[in-house]
Amino acid sequence: MWSNVPSANAHRLPRAFKIEASPSSALSSSPVAELCACDLLAAQCDANCCCDPDCTPEDFSLFTTCSIPVVIGDSQLCIQEAAVYSIDTLMHPPERIFRLVNKINPNIFCIHVTNYKQALSFIPPEIPTLHNFDRLLKEFGGVTFNTESDEINLSTLCLCPFLWQYGVPIQTSDAFLRLPAPLVFSQCADSSPAGFLVEQTVKCSRTVNVEDCTAIPALSMLFYTNSSILVPIAVQSVTVQSLNGTRVRLNSSVMLQPKLGDSQTCMNVVLCASYLLTYTDAGNITSAAVSFLLGMIQATGSPIQQSFEIHFTQPDMRPVPLSGNPGYRVGLPLRAGSTNEYGQLTILRSTANQDCLVTEGVRTSVLFGYNMISGCNLRIATDVECQVTSQVVLNVLKGQNFPEYVASFGNSQAQNVLDWVPVIHINSSSDQDACQIPVSLELEVKWTKYGSLLNPQARIVNVTATVTTSSLTKSLSGSERTIQVLSSVTFTDVSAPAEPGYKVPPAIDAKLPFDFFFPFV
Repeated sequence: MWSNVPSANAHRLPRAFKIEASPSSALSSSPVAELCACDLLAAQCDANCCCDPDCTPEDFSLFTTCSIPVVIGDSQLCIQEAAVYSIDTLMHPPERIFRLVNKINPNIFCIHVTNYKQALSFIPPEIPTLHNFDRLLKEFGGVTFNTESDEINLSTLCLCPFLWQYGVPIQTSDAFLRLPAPLVFSQCADSSPAGFLVEQTVKCSRTVNVEDCTAIPALSMLFYTNSSILVPIAVQSVTVQSLNGTRVRLNSSVMLQPKLGDSQTCMNVVLCASYLLTYTDAGNITSAAVSFLLGMIQATGSPIQQSFEIHFTQPDMRPVPLSGNPGYRVGLPLRAGSTNEYGQLTILRSTANQDCLVTEGVRTSVLFGYNMISGCNLRIATDVECQVTSQVVLNVLKGQNFPEYVASFGNSQAQNVLDWVPVIHINSSSDQDACQIPVSLELEVKWTKYGSLLNPQARIVNVTATVTTSSLTKSLSGSERTIQVLSSVTFTDVSAPAEPGYKVPPAIDAKLPFDFFFPFV
């Protein structure tokens, strides 16, 4: 039929269609070509139904138009296969034109790839009978079940080193690293994959019969160490907990298996498993370790609670202590740093000899909520160079690496840029022409109460560092003079007064009946 289609008829198709040439075998084998909504009569040709398979070329020659010119298979797909029908009236006799085209769906909420085609339609559930009850119970009787097979083709897994990305399931030698997680009614489901750099701390419960404790894989240490994350999983520590809560850490990391004890008890049951994965800046996992807490369970019938953790760290990385969660707590140091280093905000520490040159490099942490002041004395000779002295005093006041940012909260993370407040620097001097020596550094920290009135959190909103300089003049009394250098920190609460909120009173829309004043009005 393609040889009989004039090229001038291409403009008759809607603009939303993209015409693609398809072989004749594809036209007949396409599922869209088998759809026909106007085929109402069985074994008879319906009038003007161009998709009716019962119609012959002689019937098509009598058609004036196609009642359904376009047939689309699934309207939810982004690229929809459509069958386009038309009647070429220029031919003698008229002929039907049939084409398969791809229609672009303008809806942004469309399906790009259908990896599970049964989800596009309702599947009637299989009714249990005497013949299929055992099979259905085995398939759907557990806490979780899958509609597709869990078998993974190991040949498709790449066991060579590669770069991990955030949130990607951590691949092991046989499948993925899976952690038990609560699903329904806090019951443990053993098929939750762990994502790269996604730290988790979960708790779930599990109903266990003491007689079957040795047959449940999730109660054994081997369940959490028998796979390798491209690197073997090492056992870092093993702690045993007794029935009364006493814990003893074993000297050697031996693999202990659950076993039945006396008085209907099961020993060496995994109560907690904590993973620690080490990765590099390039995204390679270099080592993996797991710590276990083993315990005993009794035949009481009550479920046991298990907890699982996974953390990520980098080699040679020093942990930064938090100063609150999330808001700052009074008396804890302010977290600060620059673009590549993170630490604490510090000021000059006063010493007994009060000599600035001796106390250079001796710092004390700025504690949240505490106004502080410290100082020292600087002896300056008359023949000393002004610029050198000014730089030395400035290093004494600010330190070697004065931070550029201060954390808004006590638990602000380095990757959250919006949680860090830049330090505003202000220089105050009296005479610009004379030699200026820094004599004081004043830090003003403005904070506000953030969150609920019942549990407000301290949040830093502004940090200002003001350096005050003084003109250096020659001393008339001797060969040197003494300058007092001060450093101070002031905390200012800029919280707006809390105002209770009330609901808007309802508007009364009173309407009288139209004949309320009848017969007076």
